[in-house]
Amino acid sequence: MSTQPVVAAVDGSDDSLRALEWALDAARRREAPLRVAHVRQYAAWGQPEVLAAGPPDPREDPVLDLVRARLAGRTGLPAVDFVALDGAPGAVLPELGATAQLLVLGSRGRGGFASLLLGSNSLAAARDAECPVVVVPRPGRGTGAGTDTPAGSDTAGPFVVVGLNVDSPDEATLAHAFDEAALRGARLRIVAAYPWPPQTWMLPGEMPAPQIDQGAVEHESRTLADGCLAPHRERHPGVVAEILVLPGDAAGHLVAASEDAELVVVGRHRRRLLAPARMMGSVTQAVLLHAAGPVAVVPPAPPEE
Repeated sequence: MSTQPVVAAVDGSDDSLRALEWALDAARRREAPLRVAHVRQYAAWGQPEVLAAGPPDPREDPVLDLVRARLAGRTGLPAVDFVALDGAPGAVLPELGATAQLLVLGSRGRGGFASLLLGSNSLAAARDAECPVVVVPRPGRGTGAGTDTPAGSDTAGPFVVVGLNVDSPDEATLAHAFDEAALRGARLRIVAAYPWPPQTWMLPGEMPAPQIDQGAVEHESRTLADGCLAPHRERHPGVVAEILVLPGDAAGHLVAASEDAELVVVGRHRRRLLAPARMMGSVTQAVLLHAAGPVAVVPPAPPEE
């Protein structure tokens, strides 16, 4: 397994402690060390009249002391180290991903207001970190909806959900989803949504487009999805991967599928020529806001030279 750590970002809130437990389980599954990081927002160097002598001492951090007490006496823990940092969490947290294999944090920290669905620091980390970021939501955020399972599929046992755009598949996202399913001994449910009904726009005098056969669109989408998954199935022959080809809104289907899933995996936008800044697409943002369970946001693989 990788020697890079799984990083849990904590601030003492209940949300961050739930993320800590998720990160602890992830580190065990990966046989990786766990790094517990606390970013103190109101840094000494943020005050003009005070000069910082160096990084803060993690032994004098009450939030890290809380975590130490929480983990004390537990058996079977991975190697754990603690890091205290000063700075703006929205900028510092993504930097932790440069040397991590996974960054885990709660959907909200201590700031914000009670009805906030997703904190700004969680959003910044998911958007900017170089490693996959898992955002663990508060319990009870269920949708009450569910996605239809494939006919004849085995509904027993855990499963991981991943979104697939058959027109532009993200190999890094698929690879991460297969890896997670293999680590958990879970099935993988691939949600491949296609737009329906199709939107047609006509100028005055134009002839209407011929009718589109929905069955043909669904068949083509399934064929493309099978082709995208072939190399990943070969790499993980023990993972049972089921494809759900569904019409309509991809975000809605993924949120519905999150109801009983152990994890939902989505990709982050690739940088584009005219939009070089890191971005998250509308589907990923909607899933982060409304999914019932943890969501992994996977950065795109570096472009080939």
